[in-house]
Amino acid sequence: MNYEEIKKKLRGSICPVITPFKEDGSIDETAFKNLVNWQIESGSHGISVTGTSGEPSSLTIAERKSVMFLAKEAINGRVFFTPGTGSTNHDETIELTKYAEEIGADAAMVIVPYYNRPNQEALYQHFKTVADSVRIPIIIYNIPGRSAVNMEVSTMKRLAEDCPNIIGVKESNKDFEHVNRVLLNCGRDFLLYSGIELLCYPMLAIGGAGFISATANVEPKKVAELYNAWESGNLAKAQDLHFELMPLNDVLFKDTNPTVAKAALGMMRKITPKLRMPLGSPSKELQKEVYETLVEMEILTEKGEHIAH
Repeated sequence: MNYEEIKKKLRGSICPVITPFKEDGSIDETAFKNLVNWQIESGSHGISVTGTSGEPSSLTIAERKSVMFLAKEAINGRVFFTPGTGSTNHDETIELTKYAEEIGADAAMVIVPYYNRPNQEALYQHFKTVADSVRIPIIIYNIPGRSAVNMEVSTMKRLAEDCPNIIGVKESNKDFEHVNRVLLNCGRDFLLYSGIELLCYPMLAIGGAGFISATANVEPKKVAELYNAWESGNLAKAQDLHFELMPLNDVLFKDTNPTVAKAALGMMRKITPKLRMPLGSPSKELQKEVYETLVEMEILTEKGEHIAH
């Protein structure tokens, strides 16, 4: 497998699509496929599923595989596909990553295991074993705010050197110094994606490959346009979009992701904003703020309240 050629392809705005549920809690397959189609029609360059925004810890292994398969079918080769296959369980991570390879995903995104808090050597062994079990490209997902452990640059460098199929990282890391050192140590061709909304534009400036932004669930066109503007050399437009999206970025993270994004998509009539416990709906006050932000940004034009109970 030519990983260098793959690296040239996997760039842009990758939407981490939410997992919609029906009122009875089952996966809403029709709504999900509609969301994927809307993303592609709106200009998203890639699709990811069963990452943080997809509530993977609330899904069974069978359901995660089902969502991956549904996404692959709906995408139908139109954009690249990088499902989240990581888990706090090592064997499950291998099983899901092998499944992603089996169905023909372009890459697999593997999260730093959450809750367990492994040390750096254990992280290295976990990721190396996963990478060695497949040929599919692997994107590390480093999200210390959720996993309670940060993959250090030295660990990432070892993995990039020892595993040819570990080709990049989604950094949901607010430490911009750390992010700079990733490219310095892992190589300027290592694919660096922002998972922090306010760092999507700054990461492009240091050589990032794009972003995997939850905000794209609600405003895919402008999020994709930010990357397109940067790529075409229209830096003024990219910067304008960076600041234009900031109010939406801010409000979507005033409660745990994806609770607010689901509330917004419910207001937009894209889904039923159902969550699986232990997650719960945002407060009525926050939902009102979300609604007002959507109207102000002209994402919603109709009048009236749309508050989930």
